Amino acid sequence: MKPGIRKLINFLFIGVTIALVCILAFGNSDLENAWEALFTLDPWWLLGAAGCWFSYLFFDALGYHYFLRKQGYGVKLSFALYISLMGFYYSNITPGASGGQPMQIYYMNKKGVPIGIGTSGISMKFISNQLMTVLMASALWLWNASFVDRQLAGARWVVIIGWLINFAAVPLILLVAFHRPLVQRMAAFFIRLGHRMRLVKDPEVAALRVNTALDSYHASVLRLSRHPRQILIQLGLSALSVLGLMSVILFVYRAFGESGTPWYQLLTISFLLFLSASYTPLPGASGAQEGGFLLYYRGLFTQGTAGLALLVWRFMTYYLFLIIGAAATILTHLRGGTKARAAARSVTSAFNGALGIASPSKVFRQSGRFSGEGFALGY
Repeated sequence: MKPGIRKLINFLFIGVTIALVCILAFGNSDLENAWEALFTLDPWWLLGAAGCWFSYLFFDALGYHYFLRKQGYGVKLSFALYISLMGFYYSNITPGASGGQPMQIYYMNKKGVPIGIGTSGISMKFISNQLMTVLMASALWLWNASFVDRQLAGARWVVIIGWLINFAAVPLILLVAFHRPLVQRMAAFFIRLGHRMRLVKDPEVAALRVNTALDSYHASVLRLSRHPRQILIQLGLSALSVLGLMSVILFVYRAFGESGTPWYQLLTISFLLFLSASYTPLPGASGAQEGGFLLYYRGLFTQGTAGLALLVWRFMTYYLFLIIGAAATILTHLRGGTKARAAARSVTSAFNGALGIASPSKVFRQSGRFSGEGFALGY
């Protein structure tokens, strides 16, 4: 499937999901006038929800800003905010959140940050986010075990599977980060495979470039491992970032005038929903997030407002990234010209060039069959 068609399918799927959410929000017979109810929500609580969204973005960006400056790259906080926004935006429009990290590395490289350094920064951010999410979710789960058993009785195994998948990602990334021979064997395998598929033009050159990037990556990781204080700061910033996103539901709940469920129980459900839906290989985990919200928060929103609450919550945690990310992307393209537009059309173009991979169109002409795209870390 061509990248353009795949991108179109992704946007169509997002559009269908938005339409279904709107139908759920405004087509509920238990709520007489959903449109009027939407405009009676407390604006101060909605502003608080937007503040949670921004704290998620801000502390994530602060982590990149801090890491890059400690690595000797004096980037501005505004650029770090842009990197975080692009990561969230492209992750939310690609299946399995596969597009965010390559674009972040590409834009960092345009600012003079080597690919190895950018990759290690993203790996550090991924590890810290995963670890803090799992730890906080586990603590809240144990604290509210009886409530979770009652509220999520029918989804217990979904929660457990989500917890295991998210937890397993941490040691896997650490293994890749510190076990250089394993990474080299994996890279050599993919280079040989790419050469047989006519994706890699010169395997020796590709191997040299990969080893150069790995040298930079592992040097950055090892340098960071010698500074536990920097690691602790990264973990703290990740905790604040993740907590911001998970706290959106608290303000949405109060915006509807609800007060029957304690904040810590709402927060527990928010974390468990994230763990359950985050591994869904669809843009923005669409479908799983919406269905999970209605299942996990059933009975907590009264008077038929669950569908409307879903719409507001999804806007604050997902659609807002699409709107602002799309606007930022358009501005970048207008300022950057054809190079930026080419980068946006092919999320993995930077990696193809770095590894010596032939362009898909050229491979298509040579082999008569579709050539796959590059790979990306999950986010």
